[in-house]
Amino acid sequence: MLVSFLHGRGISLDDAQDIAQESLYKLTRYRDAPVEALKPLLYRIALNLLHDSRRRQSGLYQTSLSDMELQAHDIQDEMPRPEQWAEDREELARVRAAINLLPERCREVYLLNRIEGMSYAQISRHCGISVKTVEKHIGKALSSLRTLLSNQTSPVGVSEQRT
Repeated sequence: MLVSFLHGRGISLDDAQDIAQESLYKLTRYRDAPVEALKPLLYRIALNLLHDSRRRQSGLYQTSLSDMELQAHDIQDEMPRPEQWAEDREELARVRAAINLLPERCREVYLLNRIEGMSYAQISRHCGISVKTVEKHIGKALSSLRTLLSNQTSPVGVSEQRT
């Protein structure tokens, strides 16, 4: 039904199938939504993707070759220099080390939220703890990370001792 709906909006069958598939994938983000809200949400997602696709296509036709060459040049200029890359790697190592210093449950809750993208309610069910406890763990993690990362010395040495 969704493919027919999209195809009726003036796009090819292949594009309609692609948008429908991407819409279903994006719908998985709303697992906690009530069942009756899923169908309208799916159609809204599909329409948004269709509009985005049309905007991109209209922009492609308006872009001249010289504009694309300039954009390619800008992309190359934005590539990080080796020094910046090394600094970014060091900063990432500091962040990882700081996260590893968090208490185990606090670290688990923080990573489920920030890396896995789980909501507090999902984490609560997953870990068998209350939402309030999830909030406390997130708050503690943020406070600890702020303190650890505001220090100029890297906590990497301490982290290496724990592993």
